[in-house]
Amino acid sequence: MSTSHAGRRRAALTSLALALLVQTQPPLLAQTVRSPRDVPALPQLGDGQTMSLSAERRLGDHMARAIYRDPDYLDDPVLSDYLDSLWTPLLESARRRGELPPDMSERFAWRLMLSRDNSVNAFAMPGGYLGVHLGLIAATGSADELASVLAHELTHVTQRHIARLIDKQSQQAPLLLAGLLLGVLAAGAAKNADIGTAAIAGGQALAAQNQLNFSRDMEREADRVGFGVMDAAGFEGEGFVGMFERLQQSARLNDDGGFPYLRSHPLTTERMADMRARVPLQPAHTGATPRRHNAWVHALIAARARVLGDAGADRQRTRASDHLQAPDKPGTETGPAQAARRYTAALVALQQRDVNTAIEATQALLRWPALDAAALPVVEALAVEVLTQAGPGRRLDGRDLGDWSTRALAQRSRAGLLLGARAARASHQADAMARAADRLQAWVVEHPTDAPAWQALATLHNTQGQTLRAVRADAEAQVALLDYAGARDRFKSAQNLARQLPQTDHIEMSILDARTREIERLQQELEREALEQRGRR
Repeated sequence: MSTSHAGRRRAALTSLALALLVQTQPPLLAQTVRSPRDVPALPQLGDGQTMSLSAERRLGDHMARAIYRDPDYLDDPVLSDYLDSLWTPLLESARRRGELPPDMSERFAWRLMLSRDNSVNAFAMPGGYLGVHLGLIAATGSADELASVLAHELTHVTQRHIARLIDKQSQQAPLLLAGLLLGVLAAGAAKNADIGTAAIAGGQALAAQNQLNFSRDMEREADRVGFGVMDAAGFEGEGFVGMFERLQQSARLNDDGGFPYLRSHPLTTERMADMRARVPLQPAHTGATPRRHNAWVHALIAARARVLGDAGADRQRTRASDHLQAPDKPGTETGPAQAARRYTAALVALQQRDVNTAIEATQALLRWPALDAAALPVVEALAVEVLTQAGPGRRLDGRDLGDWSTRALAQRSRAGLLLGARAARASHQADAMARAADRLQAWVVEHPTDAPAWQALATLHNTQGQTLRAVRADAEAQVALLDYAGARDRFKSAQNLARQLPQTDHIEMSILDARTREIERLQQELEREALEQRGRR
């Protein structure tokens, strides 16, 4: 991360914490804020009562808007599909067990947000948002270990830990609240974890012991409930123990700030002993089929996260050279490890725009006799990415770009859909683009908050010369990103375009009019909320 980027992020986090502080202070202190326009308007946090679900969701939306605009925010279809394959059963398990009540299930976002950050971290945010760093995925040795972290963070949300923390600290010391929130956010979102540590240290001076006890209680509850949620979802409880041991060993060997998760979720001997004691008592998976996640797939996913989280060009080149030249070691290296090394070589070459090497390495991996069949979709997704970058006229494993687009779209997965759409556009084949546009349109009808899908549809429509549809799809993408002002401008542009058509499409106009009014209402609510917050100051 560049210095200017880190500075912008720290400034944004500081403003957010300052806004929270102002909302919990008496009027006299609120008057010391010199530039309220520089502080984002946030929902009122209450007067000692636990904040409502709606208020927590609004707070989460404010944070999500900032993350969507962060250059480190990443929506990688392959990684997102894999995370969703773990996240969805955990949510379903929490609902079945009653940990996730219907009103919270309906009102919260339940959205995973990836960060291109190689530190080992994940953090729950208000309103059902969950941040996951690529470094965490790269550090895990199995799907069960990764699921244990997701289950733990999910429990922080379902048990209202964030709301309880805000409630408790607003009663004790508003300055501590601001310091803690700044510290948690900085440690969770900034690459320099010392920022978060310093902020937390400043706030702890006011009420250290009470907060420490409260945090330990929350961690124990998140472990206990998260373990049950994970077990009922069909995952192995060993994942909790394995992740604890991995974090403890790694932090002991590398005290370089690369493990901010341990700062916000401190490991204690009590927590580790409790998890070890629960595993032998783990009953047969009740209400869920045991999930046997393929070790080959996880190895490739971890390798992908490791490469995408490392932006250093020199390190990437060295890694590609090492992995391409290293021979297989059947006696000392497992099959998944060999596959991950081969996959890393191809992906690094792609990142370096060395398409010839990427094609060669990907084709070798596809034809590798030892490759497990379960890992084939991940490798084929890489093949689509490689050939999309190579462009028309190139072939990989005997297929051209149009063939790979059709194959990806046939997978019926989100990754296949998005990657197949990109390949269709790059192929310049009208039939391939039409198929991809039809699939994307059907997808966004069922998943209206999928911003990358809307953006892919907008790009395809634009390439097809369907300007009105492209602008409207782009507007919907901005809605999904919670940018209502941007969406409103695009919907109005679409209205103007529609009026200029030789023949008025009354159905299209009615849809545009209705969506424009709805987005204007949402934007007005945000603006009214901002005015109310400034009035309280």
